[in-house]
Amino acid sequence: MVTLFQRFFTLLCFLFKYKWALLGVIVAPMLIALAIGKIYQGWDDDPDRGAIPISDGAFGESYSKPIYLDQGWDESDSLWYYNTTQGSGLVPYDFFIVLEEETSEALLRSNKNMDKYRYLPQKPTFFNPDGLPVGFVKDTYQGKDYVGYTCAACHTGQINYKGQAMRIDGGPSMADMVGFLTALEKSMSITLKDDDKRQRFVENVIALDNDFDSENEVVTELEQWTKTIRLYNTVNHSKVDYGYARLDAFGRIYNRVLQHIINKDQFANILASVVSPTGNRVVSDEEISRVLEGINASTLGDKEFATVLERLESKEPGYPGLNQRDMLRVRNQFFNEANAPVSYPFLWDIAQSNYVQWNGLANNASVGPLGRNTGEVIGVFGILDWSSHEPDDFSLSAMITDQKRKSEIIDFKSSINLVNLQRLESHLKSLQSPVWPEDILGKIDRTKADKGRLIYQQYCQSCHEVVDRDNADRIVVAKMSELEFIGTDVAMAENSATYTGKSGNFQHTTQAVEGVGTLFIEEDAPVVQILTSATKGVIATPDPDKWWIRRWLDRIYTIAMALFENKMPDTIKNGNYKPDTTAGPYNSVVAYKARSLNGIWATAPYLHNGSVPTLYDLLLPKKRADDPDDGVYRPDEFSVGRREFDPVKVGFVSDDNKGFIFRATRRGDMNSGHEYGAGRTPQMDGTQLPALTEEQRWELIEYIKTL
Repeated sequence: MVTLFQRFFTLLCFLFKYKWALLGVIVAPMLIALAIGKIYQGWDDDPDRGAIPISDGAFGESYSKPIYLDQGWDESDSLWYYNTTQGSGLVPYDFFIVLEEETSEALLRSNKNMDKYRYLPQKPTFFNPDGLPVGFVKDTYQGKDYVGYTCAACHTGQINYKGQAMRIDGGPSMADMVGFLTALEKSMSITLKDDDKRQRFVENVIALDNDFDSENEVVTELEQWTKTIRLYNTVNHSKVDYGYARLDAFGRIYNRVLQHIINKDQFANILASVVSPTGNRVVSDEEISRVLEGINASTLGDKEFATVLERLESKEPGYPGLNQRDMLRVRNQFFNEANAPVSYPFLWDIAQSNYVQWNGLANNASVGPLGRNTGEVIGVFGILDWSSHEPDDFSLSAMITDQKRKSEIIDFKSSINLVNLQRLESHLKSLQSPVWPEDILGKIDRTKADKGRLIYQQYCQSCHEVVDRDNADRIVVAKMSELEFIGTDVAMAENSATYTGKSGNFQHTTQAVEGVGTLFIEEDAPVVQILTSATKGVIATPDPDKWWIRRWLDRIYTIAMALFENKMPDTIKNGNYKPDTTAGPYNSVVAYKARSLNGIWATAPYLHNGSVPTLYDLLLPKKRADDPDDGVYRPDEFSVGRREFDPVKVGFVSDDNKGFIFRATRRGDMNSGHEYGAGRTPQMDGTQLPALTEEQRWELIEYIKTL
């Protein structure tokens, strides 16, 4: 038998003998493909960037055709960012195109309806022929078309002022993703139940003449995808309402990974441990066997999990027939509550930052951005066709995830488009922060701003260094503050480090933790460990939609670009935080990162969880029990959802009770901490500065407008 070494040696000899010919055969097509891709990237150059005016939209808002501020991007740059696929598969594309709202015949995707959920409507353009909202795209996987998200859906903002709209590329969205996904589930469910809706839906899908040929096929697929969306919404339901402009992205990414990595034995053990308040088991051993009959032994995906949940609720003989309360008990044993919503962060300077995410979880050196973006697509409906098989001669993903000692390994086949993720990260390097538009929002008082500059240097600059948006060599250094020091809501940072789950095939594999050493992943493991291994596996798995030579060339290109184009050095974090140790290997993420403040005027609401509506309010103290009632404090209740801008306090109008009512009353929603302007939070060096006067607050705000 020819050994693997002999085959490898023979291949090396062949490559050496014909190296120049092979180099030409491989490199020339790659260069041609890259050149064509670059030209194609600029084909959509609609002068309006697809933006349209809205009349009588949500909350009675009307605005003219949005204009764009100078952020270093032209028309084609914006449109490529909006419409470049990442590998997201929310539902079949044809379904989304014709699906009606729950209570009418209007399309769910209509401009008016998408505006209600604060997604940004667009007209048809070259890359977006069906006129989907910003960040919604057609994505193709395994020969079928899906509608999917791109990062633009959550990271493109808009500000309105007296009827004039301004689009902010890379800015935080006002989107209510939870509301939209709930509406999607309801629309799909009623379409299955209502004869007239179902008939119109089937006829319209078939008329598109794409992926579906018969009524039975359409209905069967609609049933399955309805279960999948229902599963996602059920798993991620939280007692903390997100409202507009917030999402617990990490909580949802964590739950998707846990859902797809758990194996059948672990699933059975969890079901056996679920008990009622009286101490009785909710599911018997016989019922567990029936529920898991025919389910893959090593991984459970969307379809398998949805099937299991359906069986758990089934009233047929041999099944548990669980009620809603027992189903919640089951869910809570498998997943962690996604109860830490945060504002969508802005994306300018992300490629120039050494650590990103609100708690500095992601190292931006080397292939770090590729792993971060892979995790993002896992969270926004990347199709994860993970399955197990016996080890073959060589598996890069098994080697990187330390599965090489396993009798079975997980194949991380997915729809995630690594090439486009790398290209998007590179594209963001040229995105700049927006400059305050004085012709629209009013002139900056330069005398006040000059005084505010001195206040900024004293109160803010030790954490928020001033960044020159025009400096191509700029670096934004993450300054970390531990929770007790900064005093802001703890939910996101604590959850990121403390949430655990079943590790599936990763059990007893190893993982290096920076600054600590190599650890074993145990059966019950921190989800951050499981996510790290999963993203490594996806990155190391070739794209299944491409011919094998193209597949390997794309892999080489993606990894090479991630390693060599990324100039960010690998550094430790700066600031006041607890370092990682063997006893607490994830201490450093139980902290929050100070962002650069250039363009901060366009990113309300403020604090990481969006609990403060304006910059002026951010400089006020949080009212405590012993504070006098006649003082000036941050609002504990305000409305979120309108895009009308307040250029005085700097934020969105939030005092008219239109939209979602935010209440800063519980974990996840707290508006305390970061009270430097109120004289309650000490500086990094421990210095306690006095509270700003009213005049100083306005001077500081005026200076921040200039950043």
